[in-house]
Amino acid sequence: MKKVIVHTDGACEGNPGPGAWAAVLQYGPHVRELTGAEPATTNNRMELQAAISALETLRERCVVELFTDSEYLRDGIISWIARWKLNGWRTADRKPVKNGDLWRQLDTATAPHQVQWHWLKGHAGHPLNERCDQLARGEISRLRQMSTPEHLAAQLAEFKAQRRQHRLRCGAIA
Repeated sequence: MKKVIVHTDGACEGNPGPGAWAAVLQYGPHVRELTGAEPATTNNRMELQAAISALETLRERCVVELFTDSEYLRDGIISWIARWKLNGWRTADRKPVKNGDLWRQLDTATAPHQVQWHWLKGHAGHPLNERCDQLARGEISRLRQMSTPEHLAAQLAEFKAQRRQHRLRCGAIA
C-alpha cells in the first residue's frame, strides 16, 4: 500500500463563528493542499472536517500518517469512538455524541486505510502544521471577503438555533 503523510488543521474566528480547515497530503514527491470553509461552525467541527476531507481524497487503500494539533480529534478517534459506536453514538452519560455526524463520517473515511494518528503541538513551528494554519486562516479571510457581515451574522444565528434545536430533540438541557 502507498504511504501518505497528512497534516490537518481547523480554525475558527469565534467559536462558533466563521471557520475553515486545511490539509496537506504528501505522497513521495507529490504534495496536495486541500481547504474548505463554513460561514458558521466550531473549531472542533473544522478539525474533524480537515481529517475527513483528507482521507476521502485518497482513491485507494493507503497507510496514512496523520498529524493534527487537535487533541479532541486524536483522542476521539483513538480512545472514544469505539465506545461511542457500542453505545449507539452516545457518551458514557447517555448523551448524544457532539458532532456525531462528523464522527460517523470520519469513522467511514478511516475504515479503508491503516491510519496512525499523531498529535503535535500547534503553533510550535512545525512547517506543515503552520502551512495548514495559514491555509485555513486564508480561507476564513476569503469567506469574509465574499460575505457581508449581515450574511455571516444570519448564518451564525441559524447555526446556533439548529444546535439548540438538536439539544432539545436529544433531551439535553438547553
